[in-house]
Amino acid sequence: MSAAQFKKDLVDAIPRLRAFARSISGDRDRADDLVQETLSKAIANRDKFTEGTNLTAWLITILRNHFYSVGRKMQREVSDPDGKHAATLESNPQQTGHLELKDFMGALQVLPDDQREALILIGASGFSYEEAAEILGVKVGTVKSRVSRARMRLEELMSGREEFDRSEVAIAESAAMIEDALSV
Repeated sequence: MSAAQFKKDLVDAIPRLRAFARSISGDRDRADDLVQETLSKAIANRDKFTEGTNLTAWLITILRNHFYSVGRKMQREVSDPDGKHAATLESNPQQTGHLELKDFMGALQVLPDDQREALILIGASGFSYEEAAEILGVKVGTVKSRVSRARMRLEELMSGREEFDRSEVAIAESAAMIEDALSV
């Protein structure tokens, strides 16, 4: 089939396509959009049409498939003409979490060794206070006290009330300690 004949047959099929599109969409403007999209896809995929078969049937198949594909997409969409729903879908930047973690790792190095060790045993390794006390060779109350003091000190440091070393060396040392604790 020549390109001219193909175009002529497409134009001849438009009234049937419009009638079918109106019957499935129920909306004149939507039907016109469906026909336009169908013709566009048919022209782009002309090589897929088998000559000698029913062109109108092929076009109606394209139209129907497009209608249902768009319908499935629209089911997942939320009507939001005033933008209220979209306004609730904000995502806070993730950089602050990364920076806070770096601050925490630096602040961890400020703690006295006994507090840092108790905090890592309880917080990172997941030991109970009793297990941590046994590992450290101290009483359970001592471990609880060290962990409590460590948490209060970290809160002070993280709130910005006191400056501390945020160097990559301090962060790396804390990361290594926590990694070791997690592998226990």
